[in-house]
Parts: sequence; structure tokens; C-alpha cells
Amino acid sequence: MRRLRLKADGRIVELRDGQEFPLAPAIPEAPVAVAASGDATPLPAVRDLRRRAQLTQLEFAARLGVPVETIRNWEQGKRVPRGPARALLAVIAHSPETVFAALATEPAPA
Repeated sequence: MRRLRLKADGRIVELRDGQEFPLAPAIPEAPVAVAASGDATPLPAVRDLRRRAQLTQLEFAARLGVPVETIRNWEQGKRVPRGPARALLAVIAHSPETVFAALATEPAPA
């Protein structure tokens, strides 16, 4: 009987003698943003967004309010941004200055 394992990055490997052997090369899916019109368009790579903003991984993570490991995982393809993170990255792709300015403002105390 074959023992297979699905890895976190989407690869399927076969387990033999305590070692993992890939069954097929991983095909990373590009994150897709769905526009209001319903058109699906691929998001730019997180690394490209960060570089366009001229920020290090640490600076980009701090501005987004996420751990730097999250940025590293996205850039290395280990994880794919989902939900609110995907939406935020789509907005950053169109207007990074506005997003970073909005995220930098502290809410006024009530």
C-alpha cells in the first residue's frame, strides 16, 4: 500500500523508508482577486508589492501589522494570502501610499 502525504505548500509526496519522494512538481497558483465586475485578475506577487514600496520584509510586515514570518511564507510560496489579507494586498497593488497612510494613523481615543 502506498503512503501519500499532502504538504502545506500543496505538494503530494510518497513516503518510502522514512523519506519523502515528490509525485509531481508543485504548480503554485497565483493569488486571484475578484473585481466588482466579477473578473478574476491575478494579484501581483507579495515580493513585487514590497519591492515597489521599497520596504524590507520587516518594514512591510510592521506596516501591515503581521509577523515577518507571514511575509516570508507568502514570498516563498509556502502560504497564500487569504481573505482580508488578499483584499488588502489587492488595494496595495493599486494605491500603496493611501493604504500605508491609512494603516499608519492611530485611532483617536474615544
